[in-house]
Amino acid sequence: MRKGIATVLVTAVGAAVLAGCGLKDLREESDGAGGGTDPGSAASDTFTPKAPVPRGKPLDGGSRLPAAPKADDGDPTSVARAWATVAYGYDTAYDQGRQDAVLRTLPFLTTARASAEREHVSAGGSGGDWNVWAGHRAWTTVRLTFEDGDDDLPPDTPVLAYREIFVEGTAHGRDGWTGPGPRLMASVKLTRTVGGPWRVADVRVVEEALPPAAARPSAPASPSVTPPVRKN
Repeated sequence: MRKGIATVLVTAVGAAVLAGCGLKDLREESDGAGGGTDPGSAASDTFTPKAPVPRGKPLDGGSRLPAAPKADDGDPTSVARAWATVAYGYDTAYDQGRQDAVLRTLPFLTTARASAEREHVSAGGSGGDWNVWAGHRAWTTVRLTFEDGDDDLPPDTPVLAYREIFVEGTAHGRDGWTGPGPRLMASVKLTRTVGGPWRVADVRVVEEALPPAAARPSAPASPSVTPPVRKN
């Protein structure tokens, strides 16, 4: 399944480079009603713009997320790994939506991409899965798998690199609940000036659907289990 997703992603990235499209990430998900946005709905007389999602509050010592990882700026894989870890690390006790995590990735983004993210205003809800996580005041952790040896990816150049990352997340509730977190394949475009640091310039995402059995939450963990504490 990952190989098939990867092929779609490479095609999408190539088209995006030619068209000059901006970042398309999970922040633009549907509102949980079960489908994408109807392209004809904007023309309807009954169309009502969605209210912007408010920003969350800064992380502090009470957050369960780890400190942002340090990346080797001379290694595009290291930068892509750090970016993905932060981009899909949510703490619903602090974050109002996915864009809060995206804003924490600014140190790993190109100047143009960082500027666009600062100006981006999320509209509508963050999806049904977010509502479940928020109900448990959950935070997420991710396991990253890089798709190595994919002949469909262009080879690295001194100023351009692509990485494909399979993200498999777990949500941890402060009430002891554990459930599925973000699960997706991300194709990441990184650029740099000659000799400069690698930075994420664009991302294309294909969200991976979970089977019904995997989507069901687990039973609460033992109260004696102490969750990890964020290091400042």
